[in-house]
Amino acid sequence: MKKAILAIEDGSVFEGRAVGADGESAGELVFNTSMTGYQEILTDPSYAGQIVTMTYPHIGNYGVNDDDVESAQPHVRGFVMRECCFEPSNWRATATLPEYLKAHNIVAIDSVDTRHITRLLRTKGAMKAIISTTDANHQSLVAKARASADMAGSDFVKEVSVKEPYDWNTPERPEYRVVAIDYGIKRNILRLLEQAGCAVTVMPATVKPDEVLARDPDGVFLSNGPGDPAALPYVYPTVRALIDKEIPIFGICLGHQILGHALGGDTYKLKFGHRGGNQPVYHAATGKVEITAQNHGFAVRTESLDANAVEFSHVHLNDKTCSGMRHKHLPIFSVQYHPESSPGPHDSRYLFETFTQLMDAYKAKRTALC
Repeated sequence: MKKAILAIEDGSVFEGRAVGADGESAGELVFNTSMTGYQEILTDPSYAGQIVTMTYPHIGNYGVNDDDVESAQPHVRGFVMRECCFEPSNWRATATLPEYLKAHNIVAIDSVDTRHITRLLRTKGAMKAIISTTDANHQSLVAKARASADMAGSDFVKEVSVKEPYDWNTPERPEYRVVAIDYGIKRNILRLLEQAGCAVTVMPATVKPDEVLARDPDGVFLSNGPGDPAALPYVYPTVRALIDKEIPIFGICLGHQILGHALGGDTYKLKFGHRGGNQPVYHAATGKVEITAQNHGFAVRTESLDANAVEFSHVHLNDKTCSGMRHKHLPIFSVQYHPESSPGPHDSRYLFETFTQLMDAYKAKRTALC
């Protein structure tokens, strides 16, 4: 097998086996604690610009297929594993993980100490890195990693967002019309909105407020996505205009952070991002702890928002960062995590019902005014 090298900006270098495409790829090195769902992780647009290290030691044992994807193609910059499986055992598999990585030109490495890599990231925070199968010079690779683009200040949304509006599978008798603004949307979000009775139109991140309002929606969904929310000035005027219209709005992940900016707050980069399917979140309204799927490296700064207008509904129990908020006077709420899971637990799927309840009230109010 061909050799591959992972080099990190702090000077750490790991030599291993090339298990993906030939070439070289740089990005922010992060880790994910999920034990399954590697294909969903690879195809999650929120990972654009990042090299993902899987902490679970054996990846690829059930192969890949055409159904377990969250977008049309993988978006990760690179993939790091302790051991990649070349002979999967699963009746649903249509290809091996290495075949899939090569087909989509994803540079990947295994046979490296992912425990060591994870400890580095947990100590120093997310760092820039590079995977190469073409350059064997350690110093050269470390220099390339250091010279690569920072995640902070980078806009990856235009790279992953849909270019033209499209309609998702419409239920036979839809109860709600929803516009989903695509900052890097996952397909399971659309599936769950469909199951909730929503006819969904997906629109680009650059959409203007008049284009959204022309669809006469009962609610607006702000999707997940990659990169730094502060690097997206073009999205805030649309969201602010929709807030002014008092339309129900539900945001997740990047959509949550965008709402934070649109409501007058700001965000900051976490030293340790939250990525994986075992993140504990406290729900203030019920006193319950939800185990959630998360994938983000930025957070809403709670003190930047008006406490008279916004209350914080969910708190991450590991570091007490904001994991959810709701407006006190308007039908607007958001969470920092992924209630649609895929992969991950299903504890938070009640949030889609919360959205439909807000839309019911909005429709009733419009009917009464008519």
